[in-house]
Amino acid sequence: MTATTDQFTDFSGFTEQFPRNLLIGGEWVEGGAGATMPVENPATGETLTVVADAEPADGARALAAAVAAQRDWARTAPRKRSEILRAAYDLLLARIEDLALLMTLEMGKSLDEARGEVRYAAEFFRWFSEEAVRIDGGYTRVPAGDKRALVLAAPVGPCLLITPWNFPLAMGARKIGPAIAAGCTMVLKPAPQTPLSSLALAAILIEAGLPAGVLNVVTTSRAGELTEPLLRGGEVRKLSFTGSTAVGKILLAQCGSAVVRTSMELGGNAPFLVFSDADLDVALDAAMQAKMRNMGEACTSANRFYVHEGVAAPFAEELARRMSALRVAPGWLEGAQVGPLIDGASRDKVQRLVRDAVSRGATVLAGGGAPEGPGYFYRPTVLIDVAAASELCSAEIFGPVAAIQTFNDDDDVVALANNTPWGLVGYVFTQDVDRAFNVSEDLNVGMVGLNSGIVSDPATPFGGVKESGLGREGGRVGIDEFLDYKLISMPIRR
Repeated sequence: MTATTDQFTDFSGFTEQFPRNLLIGGEWVEGGAGATMPVENPATGETLTVVADAEPADGARALAAAVAAQRDWARTAPRKRSEILRAAYDLLLARIEDLALLMTLEMGKSLDEARGEVRYAAEFFRWFSEEAVRIDGGYTRVPAGDKRALVLAAPVGPCLLITPWNFPLAMGARKIGPAIAAGCTMVLKPAPQTPLSSLALAAILIEAGLPAGVLNVVTTSRAGELTEPLLRGGEVRKLSFTGSTAVGKILLAQCGSAVVRTSMELGGNAPFLVFSDADLDVALDAAMQAKMRNMGEACTSANRFYVHEGVAAPFAEELARRMSALRVAPGWLEGAQVGPLIDGASRDKVQRLVRDAVSRGATVLAGGGAPEGPGYFYRPTVLIDVAAASELCSAEIFGPVAAIQTFNDDDDVVALANNTPWGLVGYVFTQDVDRAFNVSEDLNVGMVGLNSGIVSDPATPFGGVKESGLGREGGRVGIDEFLDYKLISMPIRR
């Protein structure tokens, strides 16, 4: 693709219809200092609009609003919380076209992918609307027979939610949904690259009937300055963070001073294992999903391709053909399949990783560079003969690059797959039932895509092990991250 200026449109009128200020205590307000920060269109490198740039005092005001609203919100009937989430689900689907375009403009993904994310986000609200009325506890007589034990589930309290830029609507919904269902109030701090989707989501929740102060949103370019005092202050009782492992470790240390409960979805380095008996059509279809979803900018993205030497050549050739056929273009254009990376630093990182692999002997079968023109585009790339020492084998690529290595022994490839500090997801392709379960069980990951390139679903638990995170989001266990269990112990007197 060679992008030209006639492909671009002035979207300023479109973005002006969405909120751009902070949401504190049910009011859209400017930051205390009146500062703003730009939102960039990664397909053009131009500024879309500006939003409020919160300072630490604004974060404190937002938390104060959440604390003030917590008692009444916790006492709100589960059915009422459920109805608010269901109304938000309906509104998201009704606004799918506007929300998809907004996401495409600030993040870069194609309109088709953005529409899919709106649906995915909406499903979290529908799922947790159903879970809100199913929170329960327990009643038992202790084994000694001298006490009755009543167990109550209660909201953990005010939460700080920190979301990433790569799935700006879905990650907000995945955290906000269970918090609302459980009866928790929130301060949401979205990524500075993609604040518009989060602000639009908050506006929809207000329209759906969410009371003032339950959800507060602070957009800021100074995340660390704003969030650290909140985490150390003792009033935040829960942190839910999605982002890099490096930042997650910093936040964990900050949470320690006030013993803040945490759940974290961090980095990944997903292995994609294709065994000799795999159905190659199934594996290739899944490879395109697992690698190219969101231009490869996903923690679940297939990062290391291990393909059995007996099928490596046809697999690599067909994958290169399919990757080369993808249309690289601004996401709002008809037929666009691969949009830009989020910013120049991300594109430079991908380019550096590819060059390092080539310098170590890798061969480029497809792509391998950035097209001419504005924006942060990178061509879908397939590399073969990748040396294990290449940096992209140990780093999270976060771009449209498939790096293929070969293997010939099951135990060896599982050991290679596990040789990483991360453990979010792995992909396994085989038609042998015993091998399928043996390998799935032996992979040190939180999720396995077995003959599938997609593992995410609101109805199932999402999360990893090792340095890929703590806790789970989604599924029946997702709401537990926002609940405390209280024991009421009563002596038995007769």
